[in-house]
Parts: sequence; structure tokens; C-alpha cells
Amino acid sequence: MIQLLGIGLIGFLLLWAQKFLYESLWEKSLYVSVSFGKEPVFEGEQGELKEIIENKKRLPLSMLKVKFKTDRHLLFENEKGSRTTDQYYRNDIFRIDGGERVTRTLKFRCGRRGYYTIDEISLVASDLFFLSQLVADRPVKTEIYVYPKPYDAARLRQSLVRMNGEMLSRRHLMEDPFEYRGIREYQPYDDMRSINWKATAKTGDLKVNQRNYTSLKSIRIFFNIQDDNILKKDAAVEMTLRIVASLCQIFLQQGIQVSCYGNGLDIVTHNPLTIPPKAGQGQMETVYRGLARIDVEQPGVDFSKSFEEMLFQKAQGSFTYFVAPNQYDDFVELLTRYQEAGNPFLWFYPFSGGKVPDLPPALGQYVDLVHFEE
Repeated sequence: MIQLLGIGLIGFLLLWAQKFLYESLWEKSLYVSVSFGKEPVFEGEQGELKEIIENKKRLPLSMLKVKFKTDRHLLFENEKGSRTTDQYYRNDIFRIDGGERVTRTLKFRCGRRGYYTIDEISLVASDLFFLSQLVADRPVKTEIYVYPKPYDAARLRQSLVRMNGEMLSRRHLMEDPFEYRGIREYQPYDDMRSINWKATAKTGDLKVNQRNYTSLKSIRIFFNIQDDNILKKDAAVEMTLRIVASLCQIFLQQGIQVSCYGNGLDIVTHNPLTIPPKAGQGQMETVYRGLARIDVEQPGVDFSKSFEEMLFQKAQGSFTYFVAPNQYDDFVELLTRYQEAGNPFLWFYPFSGGKVPDLPPALGQYVDLVHFEE
């Protein structure tokens, strides 16, 4: 009996000794990282999230949970150990031996444009016999930009040629909506119809015809995503940002300076989007990042108060585009005054459903309706 009690006591002491050992050392030399891929992606494309766990001590961890949360619009393929409410909550379980390193790559689809981060991970471990739950929170900083997918460039080009031919040529800003300017390397954003097949055959690399606007020096693009309806037009707001991206892309490809302004708030700076005029592919990246960070969950600033002064500043050789999915009175009144002052512009008006919006009579010729399916 005494021998049995002795064995039991030794077992009990060993049990509690390992419990104390784990409570003291489980976090030591344990490195855990969660990181998105470095490259931005477009909405609808696939992204990756990499989890790396490295246990550099000899003490094994029979159970380690790595928990984190991110935005619900990142649609992960493996839903095991996860749940989605207003955010996406992930709970992955690992078994890590001493000196072992484990890497796991999670695939996800980007369901919507945005700027997504993971700011903290929670670690939950246990001793060998699951007598205690060991918890720790660690700060992390990983982010991913999901760019808006540009709206159909061919569709917009048709509108630009038609409207520019009707309005801009009368004001002598352009002699020809598109003027041949040379040949350059093909870029992923180029329209396939612009490929110069003769030059491609000669060089062995894809070449495209580069076109320019005759005397147009810069483009200003304003977007207004004010949405005061009880039933929010989320799809129309997102389409607005896609159209903005496509317009910027089209004009920057032609070597024209582009500036972009909008009343949506930046999710990081909490300021309305303001991108000064500039040309080149670097400007396109700036536009993409700015549009990705527009927080549609927050009400935008008043468009007229924010941009009226800038709008009426004369800019020789420039042209102004508006993109807005609503026609609130203050916005229509602002555009009417702008038109009466003799300023050329074009308003892209995205809408869905079967009913075509009734356009303000004075502005009808300056509006291009963009119908889309949700």
C-alpha cells in the first residue's frame, strides 16, 4: 500500500512539475507569424495568407491554437475551424515538436475591394496532459490592398470617343479624340485591340499602339458616393470606384496627367481622397491604393463643400469627369452651375435594375448612363 501511495505521489508530483514547466516555458523561443502576400491583388482574384510557427526549444507543444480575425470579404477556401459574422474569425490548431518549424498557406478569394489588416493573434497552448490552458496575445502588422477591378475599358472608350467628339471638339480642346503617337511595350492593363501585330512579329515581344489626346494636358476625375437612401446602393458605389479606376487607367496610358478627388473617407487617414495631378504608372498605383482604402461604411463628406472651390478653378487644357450613382439636389445644382459657366464635363452615372434614372433636363447631354448587373 505504501509503495502504491509512493508511486501515486511521484506521479502526482511529475504531473504538476510538467504543468509548472509548461506554464513557465511554453512561450520561450516560440515564434509565430501571420502575413499576407506582399503583392496587391484585384477584387475577385486569389490571395494568400501564410502562417509560420517555429518552436526553437526542445519542449514540444502537443496543442497550439493560432487565432486571428480579419475582414469577412476575404473568402477563405478552408472553412474548418473558422466562423464568419461581421468579421472572419480563424482558429488553426498545430502540434509542434521541439526544434520544429511549420508553414501553412491559406488561400482566399478577394470578394470586395478594400484595405485589410490583421493586427493581433492569440495563442492558446496546453501542457502534455491538458491540465492548464495557456494564453497569450501578440501584436502583428500585416496588410493587403485589394484593388477595384477596372470597369470594361472598351465600353468607356466608346463613350469617351462619342462624348469627346460631340463636346470637346466644339471647344477646340481636341482635334481628334485619339491621335497616334508611337509604339510601346504591352502592359497587362492594355486593350488587346491596341496590339500592333506587325511590330510584335518583328520584335518577338507584344507591342501596342500608343495614342494621345491632341491638346489635352490633364484630366480631373471627381467621384461622389453620397448615399442617403435607407436601402444602400452598395453595388452602385463599388461600380463607381471601378469606373474611376478605369478612367484613370485609360488616360494615364496615353501619357496624360490625371488627378482624382472624391468624398469617400480614407480608412487610415479619415480624410477624403485627394490625389494631385501626375502622369505615369506610379500615379496609377497611387490611385489604386487610394480607392482600395475608401471606407464605404463611413458617411462621406459633403461633396459641394469639399470640392466646389477646386472644381471652379480654371485649368487650361484640362477636362473634368464626374462619377456618381445618385443625383441629389446639391450635386445636380453644382453641376448645373458648372455647365452654365461654360465648362465641359462628362458625368458617368452607374445604375442597376430595369428602371432607367430620370436625368435632369439641363444636364442630360452631359450624362452617360452605365447599366450593370448586380
